Order: sequence, then C-alpha cells, then structure tokens
Amino acid sequence: MVRFFSWLVGAGFVGALLFALVSSISGLITEPPQPTVTEEFHKEPKPLSLASDGPFGKYDNQQLQRGFQVYKEVCAACHSIDLVHFRDLEGIGYNKAEVKAIADQWVIEQPTINPDTGEASTRKNLPSDPFPRPFANDVAARAANNNALPPDLSLIVKAREGGAAYIHSILTGYEKPDPEIAKKYPDFEVLEGLHYNPYFPSLAIAMAQQINSDGQVQYVDGTKPTIDQMSTDVTAFLVWTAEPKLEARHAAGMAAVIFLLIFCFLTWGAYKNVWRNVEH
Repeated sequence: MVRFFSWLVGAGFVGALLFALVSSISGLITEPPQPTVTEEFHKEPKPLSLASDGPFGKYDNQQLQRGFQVYKEVCAACHSIDLVHFRDLEGIGYNKAEVKAIADQWVIEQPTINPDTGEASTRKNLPSDPFPRPFANDVAARAANNNALPPDLSLIVKAREGGAAYIHSILTGYEKPDPEIAKKYPDFEVLEGLHYNPYFPSLAIAMAQQINSDGQVQYVDGTKPTIDQMSTDVTAFLVWTAEPKLEARHAAGMAAVIFLLIFCFLTWGAYKNVWRNVEH
C-alpha cells in the first residue's frame, strides 16, 4: 500500500512537470516573446584589427605611444589606470629619461602626507609611482560626472565582453537615436545626462563622446589624428595596460609548442629503437 501511494505521488509530480512544460511551450508558440528595444537596436562591436592580435601578435610601440598620448590628453581627466606605473612605459618604447620627464610633468601630483605637519599634501610623481587617480575618491568622481562613476581602465579590455572591439566601437559609435525606435517604442527616451550609443548594452551611456573631432590630439609622429585613428590607438594602449606581458606569453607558448614537438619526435624515435627487433 505504501509503495502504491509513493508511486501515485511520483506520477502526480511528473505529470505536473509535464503539464507545466507543455503549457510553457504552447504559450511560446502561440505568443512568442517580443524583442525589447535594447535587443532589437543594440549593435555588436565592429571588427577591429590590431598588431597584437593572434598567437604571433606583437605590440606596435609607435601606436601604443600614440594611444598613451590620447589617454593623457583626453581620458586621464576622468579615468584612472591604477595598475600601471610610470616606469611601465619603458615597455612601450620610452627610455628612462623620458619616463622620468612624463612622471615629473604629469598634471596630477602624487598624494602624500606632509612629514612636518601631518596634513595631506602632494608631491611630484616618480617613475616608481602608479598613475595618480584623477579624483580623490568615488564620491568626488560621481560629483564631477553627474553621479556616474568612471571605471578604471587598467583592465577594461579584459572586463568587457567584446574586448578591444567593444571599446573601439563605444568610442566611435555615438549617433542620433534611430528614428525607428520612436515608431516602434514610443516610450523609449534617452534620459537627460545620457547619450545614445547603440554599442552600449542599454543604448544610453553616461559618458559623452570624448574623442569627437579630427585633430583633437596632435600626434608627435605626424600620424593623421582622425577620430577612428585616435580611438584605435587608445584602444591598443588599453590592450597593453590589460596585458603588458603579452609578447612574453606568446614567446613562451611558442617555445613550449616547439619543445613538445621535439619531445614527441624523440619519443617516437626511442619507441622505434626499443622495439626494432621485435617481430609482430
């Protein structure tokens, strides 16, 4: 009797699950879900090709230096790169004297404590210092940016789906809202303080277009500073901040592959030598 009731309860449970499943499938067929405005008008990142792409990729130091110049003149006013030190710039082709000059002339000085008074103070940056933050804390950052907190850019390429292509698309993707949005979704609006960008997941981003005109940055090497060129260069620089040891990793990986190939060949040779006199 107990076994019968146990079977009955189990059958009822399975039946309820099947009924719920069939009802759900039937509902999806008769009334398929309608796409939301963000699903319909959001765009995937545009393809971007950088010298560092692929297993044999290497950084273009000239491009990285241009990207650093864009970061310095455009992005550094709001965005930090906490994980990068001034001395790390030697990795993109600057010599020690140039790094020292960059650190010494950096607009934001290093926060410190006055040893004589014990009060908060600042001092000139040293090559061993990390790049100082543009704001004292998150509260100050929000107060200066309409309550939006500018993210640190050290690992932004790794932290965003789409990586470098996404960052480049965001920088170059500002435009007026698609007229079709107003027709299909009359309730949609870009709130005050936000800016339409179809590459951003919500279509509206707090950051205004920062790289907004050709010639905004005058490159030292004479490269024509178009919006796309500046956006590509600063994206390449952010790829480097996220993975400064990329070239060493690629070299180590290639050495490992070559070692394994040689090892496999020697193993095969040893096998043939040991079993050469054994009849099959």
